[in-house]
Amino acid sequence: MTTWRVRPSVEADWRAYRDLRLEMLTDTPIAFLETIEHARLHPDEHWRGRAANRGTASRLFGAVADDGSWLGTMGGFHPTGKTDPLLVGVYVTPAFRGARIGMTDALLDAVIGWARGRGERLMLEVHEENEPAIRYYRRRGFEPTGVRIPYPLDRTADELEMALPLRV
Repeated sequence: MTTWRVRPSVEADWRAYRDLRLEMLTDTPIAFLETIEHARLHPDEHWRGRAANRGTASRLFGAVADDGSWLGTMGGFHPTGKTDPLLVGVYVTPAFRGARIGMTDALLDAVIGWARGRGERLMLEVHEENEPAIRYYRRRGFEPTGVRIPYPLDRTADELEMALPLRV
């Protein structure tokens, strides 16, 4: 079995992060606000910047195997002018999904730790047809807020806003 650990990304992770991002856009295209075609156009500097974790308003975490490959990722983002931070870029490669492995929980725990002290709730937006993700988020304590946001890549669909209280 592959061993892995969750940690914040560093700029040197850019190739592994890029490879996982392209996988995630292929595997679950409705879960992200970018198409695979668009992502393939990004120059290397784009990927370096995303992996570098240079700012304080966001943090990218990876579930990284001993060989440096990325098996999963989640990020936190605290947009300027927003009260609460967002959970973004959630993905675990299919072979490492499930409660038994614990990768998804470990990644989410890292983002929750980062989000504490940045707001009262950790927010997310999930495509209304992404039932496995919605079930997972509910299991972890996220609840729908009642807000629906048009999905930017298909305005006939919505994303559901969910929130998790950030208790200390």
